Amino acid sequence: MVKNTIKLTLNGDEIEVAKGATLLDAAQQAGVDIPVICYHEATSPNGLCRICVVDVDGGRVLQPACVAECQADSTVETRNDRVERSRRTILEMLNASVNLSEAPDIQQMMADYAADEARFPDANVREHTLIDDNPFYVRDYEQCVLCWRCVQVCAEDAQYTFALTLKNRGHDTSVATAFDISMTESPCVFCGQCIGVCPTGALKPKLEWGLQQGWSADDMWQMTRRGRKRGRENSDGE
Repeated sequence: MVKNTIKLTLNGDEIEVAKGATLLDAAQQAGVDIPVICYHEATSPNGLCRICVVDVDGGRVLQPACVAECQADSTVETRNDRVERSRRTILEMLNASVNLSEAPDIQQMMADYAADEARFPDANVREHTLIDDNPFYVRDYEQCVLCWRCVQVCAEDAQYTFALTLKNRGHDTSVATAFDISMTESPCVFCGQCIGVCPTGALKPKLEWGLQQGWSADDMWQMTRRGRKRGRENSDGE
C-alpha cells in the first residue's frame, strides 16, 4: 500500500503532511504563522513577493513556502536569522518605493521584523496618477505592490473577464487595462473581486474614496451617476 503522507521537521517538531502539500500548507497545519503578500486563498500561488521564504535544510537559496512542496525527512525553519534578514530587506525595499499607508498587514510585518523605513533613502518611488474612470472604484497604483492578485481573480482564478493585465517592465511595471482603455470600455463587469483581494488600497470603492475626500452625499450621487452614464454611452456606441 502506497503511503500518501510524508514526515518532515518543522521548527524542531516532526510533523506528517499529505504528499504534494506546500511548506505553507504544512506550517498552517502546525499552527505556525508565515507572512504572505502575493498569496491569497482565492488565487493561484505564484511565489512573487518572496516574503514567505523559509530555510529548508540550510540550502543555498531560501524557498518560497507558498509554492515549494514539502520533501520527506527535510528540516524546515520558518524564522531563523537568514529568513528574518530576507523578509526584512524585502519589506524595506517595498516601503522605499511604494506607498504602504493603507496596507495595515504589511505595516504590521514591518513592525514585526523591525524593518528600517529609512534604509533606502534614494530609492526610485513609484509615481502614478490616480485613475477615476468608472462609477464603482478608483485605481491608485502608487499603492500597488504588484502582487498580481487582482489580475488573477479577473482571469482564470475567478471571473474569466481578463479586464486587467500588466504593462511595461522592471520598476515601470504596473497593472493596467489592455491598451490603457478605461474600465467602462474594458470587459470589466464590476464584480468587485479585484478590490476584495487587493492588500494595499490600490483598488478602492468609489464611495470609500469619496468619503476620504470629504464628498457630500450630493457629490457621491453626481460622481457615481456620471460614471454610470459614461458606461451606458460607451456601451451604446459599440
